[in-house]
Amino acid sequence: MPDRPEIVCICGSTRFVDEMRAANRDLTFAGVIVVAPGEADELITNEQKTALDALHLRKIDLADRVLVVNPGGYIGESTSREIAYAHATGKPISFTDPG
Repeated sequence: MPDRPEIVCICGSTRFVDEMRAANRDLTFAGVIVVAPGEADELITNEQKTALDALHLRKIDLADRVLVVNPGGYIGESTSREIAYAHATGKPISFTDPG
């Protein structure tokens, strides 16, 4: 029995914010610690996007595993980088839509 709950990092396109929120809620109610992408209500600058992308890799570092939210099998450029990073660091990766 682990001494702390599992930590899952959610990855996915910002176009799937509702689906990521649902996954966050479901995992949280299942007793999982969730780290998820940051959200912005307005357009962000390229510098902010670069900083958020780097921060999200650190979130992957904290996690025990990664859950990719990919309705319809869609995986964008940033999510592809995150998957490659998670794979390179040995994190288990699962997908909401195995496609």
